[in-house]
Amino acid sequence: MTLVKFSGNKNRGVDNWVNDFFNPIFNDSFLSDRFISRVPAVNVAETSDAYHIELAAPGLEKGDFKINVDGDVLTISGEKKTESTDENKKYSKREYSYTSFTRSFTLPESIDHNSIDANYKDGVLKVAIGKKEEAKVASRLIEVK
Repeated sequence: MTLVKFSGNKNRGVDNWVNDFFNPIFNDSFLSDRFISRVPAVNVAETSDAYHIELAAPGLEKGDFKINVDGDVLTISGEKKTESTDENKKYSKREYSYTSFTRSFTLPESIDHNSIDANYKDGVLKVAIGKKEEAKVASRLIEVK
């Protein structure tokens, strides 16, 4: 009689069966695209005069965005509803599209609440948040003696 050493969990056979059954269902890109919340990608940069936020949101229009500053929190949200119907045809199915997102950013104390500007062009929302005068870093050349 030959003894074979078994390494691993005793219930590994059940685990493999469960994984083989459920992994294709939950890893299917068709289903996972519907379960994942879609939040636009953001770039945040700082210059000597301002902070810059760039948010990639193609397919939206200027009126789809809402930008709100409440204390030290900047909130950018977007919402787009589309309904495609054709009254000349009798549909058994209608397609509706609803997209919304919200992104919030904590702002430093050095910002100037009165100098916040937003611009939307080519699918990118650009928000510039100016700094207070005392927060701007003055650069100068230091002479070596």
